[in-house]
Amino acid sequence: MESILDFFGSIPWWGWILIVIVLIAIKDIFFSRAHTIKHNFPVVGHLRYFLEGIGPELRQYIVASNREELPFNRVERGWIYASAKNENNYEGFGTDQDIFSTHYIFINNAMIPFKLDEKHPNRIDPNFIACAKVMGEFNKRKRPFRPASIINVSAMSFGSLSARAIESLNAGCKEAGAYHNTGEGGLSQYHKKGADVVFHFGTGYFGVRDENGNFSMDRMVALVKENPQIRAIEIKLSQGAKPGKGGVLPASKITKEISEIRHVPMGQDILSPPNHSAFDNIPELVDFIEDIAEATGLPVGIKSAVGRLNQWEELAALMAKTKRGPDFITIDGGEGGTGAAPPSFADHVSLPWIYAFTDVYQIFLNEGITDRIVFIGSGKLGFPAKAAMAFALGADCINVAREAMMSIGCIQAQACHNNTCPTGVATQNKWLQAGINVKDKARRVNYYFTKFRKELLEITHACGYEHPAQFTMDDVEINLSDKNLAKTLAITFAYHKEKVPFDGIQTHMDSPHLGGIHKQKEVTTKEAETEETAPHNKNE
Repeated sequence: MESILDFFGSIPWWGWILIVIVLIAIKDIFFSRAHTIKHNFPVVGHLRYFLEGIGPELRQYIVASNREELPFNRVERGWIYASAKNENNYEGFGTDQDIFSTHYIFINNAMIPFKLDEKHPNRIDPNFIACAKVMGEFNKRKRPFRPASIINVSAMSFGSLSARAIESLNAGCKEAGAYHNTGEGGLSQYHKKGADVVFHFGTGYFGVRDENGNFSMDRMVALVKENPQIRAIEIKLSQGAKPGKGGVLPASKITKEISEIRHVPMGQDILSPPNHSAFDNIPELVDFIEDIAEATGLPVGIKSAVGRLNQWEELAALMAKTKRGPDFITIDGGEGGTGAAPPSFADHVSLPWIYAFTDVYQIFLNEGITDRIVFIGSGKLGFPAKAAMAFALGADCINVAREAMMSIGCIQAQACHNNTCPTGVATQNKWLQAGINVKDKARRVNYYFTKFRKELLEITHACGYEHPAQFTMDDVEINLSDKNLAKTLAITFAYHKEKVPFDGIQTHMDSPHLGGIHKQKEVTTKEAETEETAPHNKNE
């Protein structure tokens, strides 16, 4: 035994390396039948798989240029990171964009910008931009809602994102006065950190389903009653990354917490079908919307990706005829998607946002009913210039998903679908999400939203307007081709958006339906005043 140990001890370090290489070569040649490269090129073949594994990181940080990466290039991510950290988000030495590329947008500034008077609300709060329309006002819902921020967090559910990520987003939305869309995973405790909430559900009816997996109005009513921070309800018809496709929640991913939130049983796979069981056609969808609005008193809207337009035409015609229907419509672009989706769907099914939105908006414009609907855009619009374009096309609010994820630390590792997100944002791995400092990340969400709104307001004022809702389709030009370099949005898409009623920012701030922290501050102030003037017990 000692002689054997002496023999092994006499082998130099480089000898051990040679032994390991020989063993790997033997394994590759005689046992690795699943990998031709490893068999034909033993040992060296492993280098190919190693480089393939770190390829995304090499391209992201070394190979790709600042403007080259997709879905978000380095400059776009850098602007979000700097804004979220409240750092310098400017750039020097002029633009490095290819300003002659197709779909490049130009915003037409005014010769004399809009001037704020001394008592203007934006003198006090330079980041305040509420939605110019009120959700549910036309249909006379019991609790109409004016979003206090024109940029808000899009539908991303607990389960898709980690608990700490959801908590950070909600707390950040509270600070920024924005609303937080729950996604279709139900309302969790992490959505209850003070922000306004838009409750979102899809075909699985998670959080509002009965024992058979069908929609339960009783549970919906109870949920709204128990959670007054829910200000609107959104029905998902489809989403940009995978419209018309269902999904499966594997039993292995259903924790006790998720089971209670989603109202699903433990120990079995849960199916989200591609179709809703609560309705089968457009008239039934409208009835479903009205039933929920009547039972809860809240504005009710729909979210959808866009493809064929015949059912959109049917919906608009029915709404015009009956004066019933959704209070808001969220148009999701095919370029969006924070969760897992087959490449065939993510790459090819449904239209990009700009085509989807203009197609749908024109349908409702032709019916003369755009004034009663709050139009929400979702699809890589989390940058001030793109938002200005969206408002010029007819959008009233912007929802952001991946941009919001980046504000809390997402590095675009594109590992959302395999539970290995290195930043802990899109994973249920306890170790990985433990690195998220909720207080710090919430502050970053607030900074990103306030910087966004401030910069959008500056663009708005540069164009001579007080509010982004005043943008017209002649205020933005877009490159079409080498022959016709730039045309206005009005010429490009052959319509003019309907003028949005606007009485001034002060009207929005004074609105009784205003959500967000502004209204919370007002309530807190009134409570404090009441407490000061109320008689006190001498024994206290």
